[in-house]
Amino acid sequence: MGRIAVITDDPGWHGKRLREALATRGHETSFLSLTACRLNVHEDELPVVLPGFEDRLPDGVFVRGVPGGSLEQVILYLDILHALKLLGVPVYNDGHAIERTVDKGMTSFLLKRAGITTPPAWVMRDADMARSIAERELRQGHSLVSKPLFGSQGTGLRRYDSLDDLSGFSDDDGVFYLQRYVHSGDTAHDFRVFVIAGKTVAAMKRCGVTWLNNVHQGAHCEPIHLEDLRLCHLAEEAVRALDMNYAGVDIIRDEHGRDAILEVNSIPAWKGLQGVTDLSIADRLVDDFLSHPALMAAHSRHAQ
Repeated sequence: MGRIAVITDDPGWHGKRLREALATRGHETSFLSLTACRLNVHEDELPVVLPGFEDRLPDGVFVRGVPGGSLEQVILYLDILHALKLLGVPVYNDGHAIERTVDKGMTSFLLKRAGITTPPAWVMRDADMARSIAERELRQGHSLVSKPLFGSQGTGLRRYDSLDDLSGFSDDDGVFYLQRYVHSGDTAHDFRVFVIAGKTVAAMKRCGVTWLNNVHQGAHCEPIHLEDLRLCHLAEEAVRALDMNYAGVDIIRDEHGRDAILEVNSIPAWKGLQGVTDLSIADRLVDDFLSHPALMAAHSRHAQ
């Protein structure tokens, strides 16, 4: 039986689905947090030590969560993922993919550099410059959204529609990430497109109770058919540009029918999406994960 480490601080619903999918394919799952892992630069011991894997490294690592923390702590967590991959352990998604997408500023930069449509965004520390940009955008009739550079599920987002709103203008941990707000029509909504191995496997429309369309913020989900090729192709282009195994891509369609990518998530939740599709997303993820040559070889060894 293969031994798979699922990196998470809270296995919950997603962890249960992954464990079930791995078990049906002959693999044992161990949940662990990166906070309990360490590098071990000593010739007589494993160079990376994971709880429950003191005797040998796991056959593969599925990343379901990277904890927050200080800069030093986050770098250590990513170092552990990088080291595991360098040691030949398949890591899904790997540290580089997480680095490119956990940071909204770098995601916006890389999408723009690849020629993929994404709303205008500005990232800086200078408070006066940030306010000047915000005032200019508002005077030109645009709304703005400020977001934590590192964040998810719509937490900490603020919207500015007028100059009066700037009375509450502030940074997030010393950094401003400003993104032009895209109006989606009379009712707030956007799309979550789930891409695995370069192909769209499921998608949904998220309809917010406020201007926020995150499921965590109360949005309800509606199924959409994958015949909407514009959404699928745009999401797949983004995942290809960011070099990811899988991703949840958030796309906004403005009132004129133009699409733009808001965010790309390298550790996406899929509970809401699973509720509107018959496809088992956990099964598809695990099948792609286990298709890695090193994992296929490990499975063959354990089966003998």
